[in-house]
Amino acid sequence: MKQYPLLILALVMTLAAVAMTFAVQGRPAAAQAAAQYVGSARCSSCHMDVYQRWSKTRMANVVRDPVAHPDAIIPDLNIPNPLVTFKKSDIAFVYGSKWKQRYFTKVGDDYFPLPAQWDVQHKVWRAYKVALGTDWWTAYYPDDNAKRPTGPLCDGCHSVNYNIATKTVTEWNVGCEKCHGPGSVHAAQPTRANIVNPARLDSNSANDTCIQCHSQGKPKSNPIDGKYYDWPVGFRMGLKLSDYWELEEHKLGTTTFTHYADGTAHKNRMQGNDFSTSLMYSRGVTCYNCHDVHGTVNNADLRKPVDQLCMTCHGVGSENGPHTATLQQHTHHAAGSEGNQCVGCHMPKIEPEISDVMVRSHTFKFISPTLTDDLNVPNPCTTCHTDKTTTWAIDNLRTWPEFSIWRVAR
Repeated sequence: MKQYPLLILALVMTLAAVAMTFAVQGRPAAAQAAAQYVGSARCSSCHMDVYQRWSKTRMANVVRDPVAHPDAIIPDLNIPNPLVTFKKSDIAFVYGSKWKQRYFTKVGDDYFPLPAQWDVQHKVWRAYKVALGTDWWTAYYPDDNAKRPTGPLCDGCHSVNYNIATKTVTEWNVGCEKCHGPGSVHAAQPTRANIVNPARLDSNSANDTCIQCHSQGKPKSNPIDGKYYDWPVGFRMGLKLSDYWELEEHKLGTTTFTHYADGTAHKNRMQGNDFSTSLMYSRGVTCYNCHDVHGTVNNADLRKPVDQLCMTCHGVGSENGPHTATLQQHTHHAAGSEGNQCVGCHMPKIEPEISDVMVRSHTFKFISPTLTDDLNVPNPCTTCHTDKTTTWAIDNLRTWPEFSIWRVAR
């Protein structure tokens, strides 16, 4: 009988150790699971430096109210254009500022996209409407922007804690709790055990922090309350994304709206679809190994300038690096040139964003020019050397002794 207290004590200690293990891995304890959303401003009282950096990022400013931010609208609406059939007073929200800018109007308790978008790079207006037969959800909505509410189609990724019943949010934009989960318990008594930290999650769960929005897919359960949603309804950090979301399917050899024939993404906002197929992903590399969404001075919030970042792990002579004496010998491009950057060949700009503006692939694989001939998948050689042919590229690759012709130019 005297053994029971010791057994109970051992059981309590074991449970405590398990709880601590989950906390250290970044998974929320029971207290965090019961927490409420409080908004990013609440986080600033303890994390002011991080908060100030984040507040200047595009993540923190993807959706802006032009009344509160008069400088949010990039083009001059006073210049007439036949595509622009709306006035500044019609714009409730401005979306985006890097590649394109779109405009939402409010009708009742929901928002709807207006029919023109601004091409930031080319500084021109372009029509905006998702064509039927492109995104999967077009089969379930009328072919009319005014009947395509952003609540089920956009807002879950452009806000924190979008409530599908009340159509309200804790805050617009990608706030702290989008990545760290609801923070009321942590704000009241900060400990590692009562907040999600993606840096302490396993790599798959950590990557899901970003994949929840940077991917094309659909909810596991659809429709939800009679509406079709294009974001993972019900998911929050601390839960398992695959219980709520499935990535867009693809059949190899077929080019679709979302994929090239080899499975590489064929449109924007598919970094997660790309990355999850990569060798980097399978080796445990995470999005935050390269990006710091709290903000940096580098493009895309990279942790280091792009010409330095890859070399952190893939330095010349390292186990993971190019097995050549110099980087130039590996790339066959001059130092300081775009072709000498790792991303030039391993992250080519081939995924359409708007018009002819492309974003980078995130599969990290080299796409051989032969794949362009066989399956019409763009390759980095002729994507950069636009005046050259795939035959020229293949002939050149066959002269590079560092690479097997079986892999790059069969």
